[in-house]
Amino acid sequence: MSEPFQVWKDIYAIGGPNLSQPSDCCVYMIDAGDLVIIDSSAGDSFSRLEDNIASLGFDTARLKAIIVTHAHIDHIGSLDYFQQKYNVRIVAHELDADAIETGEGTGAEYYGVRYQPCRVDTRINQPAVALTFAPYELNLVHIPGHTPGSIAVYVDMDDKRVLFGQDIHGPYLRALGADPVEAKRSLKKLIALKADILCEGHFGIYKPAAEVKSYIEEYYNELPG
Repeated sequence: MSEPFQVWKDIYAIGGPNLSQPSDCCVYMIDAGDLVIIDSSAGDSFSRLEDNIASLGFDTARLKAIIVTHAHIDHIGSLDYFQQKYNVRIVAHELDADAIETGEGTGAEYYGVRYQPCRVDTRINQPAVALTFAPYELNLVHIPGHTPGSIAVYVDMDDKRVLFGQDIHGPYLRALGADPVEAKRSLKKLIALKADILCEGHFGIYKPAAEVKSYIEEYYNELPG
């Protein structure tokens, strides 16, 4: 396994296929005084995520919130662990919140893991909303397509815009509840954000801005519509 690392300023990569467990999504952390995590892994690597946070010099007692990009098991598996141990605030779009709270439609059966449903504290129900974790404003954007309630997060930090785009690559299979036409509209939104750094959901970090744009456009061009 590789070691957790700093992505940019107060942004860190703390989990993922090479950082915590092969079945995990990429898990990112923002140091905003309080610690905010983007997604939570597939569930079996919770203690590894704790160790990775500590190895970067942070006190896990500062954990404040987890923003869930969508309700697939590889992104939500450790939510209950974090909520029970650290009382973190779980933030998700309302269209994916029921899956998080019931466990239905998470795909846990494909990963051979048992998902423990948990409470969603904040349900996003707008096209875009800003959450303030001083000194940063985290902007949540509804990007349906991969799931109905998929969201992206971006933050402007010094002279860089960092986008947590997550599963830009899909898959966008209708059999799994995806909507390729909606997905294409959503990827157009992400291109328009003109991010300098992309923290993707499974394939790591992309930069500079030209590479981010090229990466998103590759999948945009593959979609119908």
